[in-house]
Amino acid sequence: MTPALLAIACLIAITLGYGGLCAVSPLGTCRKCRGFGFAMTTDRKGRLKRGKHCRRCDGHGKCIRLGRWLYNRAVRIHHAGTR
Repeated sequence: MTPALLAIACLIAITLGYGGLCAVSPLGTCRKCRGFGFAMTTDRKGRLKRGKHCRRCDGHGKCIRLGRWLYNRAVRIHHAGTR
């Protein structure tokens, strides 16, 4: 097996794996708040306390994955174009 074919097979496997992940679990943890739903801050003594509400995930701790967002957009465009 040539290195080019091996690289193409690896890319196809990674793509199908990510597509399957997006199909099974369309929501992933928010990268900004790390799934907490709020930012962690420290007080003057250095102790952790709850910070501001996360605007990216609206406090849920979950965001839609990029692959699922692209899939939803493609379905929406296809649906609008075939009416």
